[in-house]
Amino acid sequence: MGHIRQVHAQSKGRYGSPRISFELKEQGIKASRPRIARLMQKHQIQSIVRIKHRVNTTDSNHSLTLAENHLNRDFTAARPGQKWVSDLTYIKTEEGWIYLTAVLDLADRKVVGWALSETMEAEATTVAAFRMALSNKALSGGLLFHSDRGAGVRLSCL
Repeated sequence: MGHIRQVHAQSKGRYGSPRISFELKEQGIKASRPRIARLMQKHQIQSIVRIKHRVNTTDSNHSLTLAENHLNRDFTAARPGQKWVSDLTYIKTEEGWIYLTAVLDLADRKVVGWALSETMEAEATTVAAFRMALSNKALSGGLLFHSDRGAGVRLSCL
């Protein structure tokens, strides 16, 4: 029992029975994982379980009107500048979360605009990426721009 307590303490309470059994095997001590789990339970030794932080990028709980889905999961385009899609993802950094929004042209699958932001506000994410895309790629004719639901942002083409 002392070996289990020692490995548990060395891991600052983070290790459960699988990792403790691995460490004990590395030290040449033979004990099965189920036995270690039973002993840990008997002596009330538990690992610290961390719940991963999950960022919610879509706010579906609002009263704003939603734009109609004209794309209808048709991710093909006959020519560049006909259909653009956009989405937002988040990246954990040492300073906190940053949000990356990209605009993709469905004809050639190239990123035509992007934006990095410290907030999920539409002006700093979707709108900024859309403006960059407009400045990077000439449009000829109509454009269908599709982004995730977010908070009901409406963009109008020039």
